[in-house]
Amino acid sequence: MQLTSLISTSSNGTCCFPKFLKSLAPPLMAAVLTLSPLSITPVSHAGAVDVQKGAALFRKTCIGCHAAGGNIIQPGATLFTKDLQRNGIDTEEEIYRVTYFDKGRMPGFVEKCAPRGQCTFGARLQDEEIKILAEFVKLQADQNWPNIVIVDSSFR
Repeated sequence: MQLTSLISTSSNGTCCFPKFLKSLAPPLMAAVLTLSPLSITPVSHAGAVDVQKGAALFRKTCIGCHAAGGNIIQPGATLFTKDLQRNGIDTEEEIYRVTYFDKGRMPGFVEKCAPRGQCTFGARLQDEEIKILAEFVKLQADQNWPNIVIVDSSFR
């Protein structure tokens, strides 16, 4: 194929875009638009990390009583949405409050928990860890407790 056959000319004899560029224009434009920052929904990498941190914290501190969102101590106080709503603990703030202080048979997990009888005998958590854990529990409850694969082992 000769180069001149790839180049089209207009009726007045002036040169226009090469034919092969014209044929590539639609797929190239589609690729540019697809990969353009304007068409990409922002993804928070911090959010993905928090799920992993939340899962690791849950595994470290909660799974003994709340495996898969259940409750082996008090069956009516699971971490599923219907039980959380019935017990008035269906927001991140309420989940945080119960985890921080305590409620019923649920011990408090904050580092400076007092009185001693209302606190966990297990690992204590910092405020930020309780916040991450509350966000994780709420997210899991909203999704009916799907399985999460833990990739970040820094919180074990």
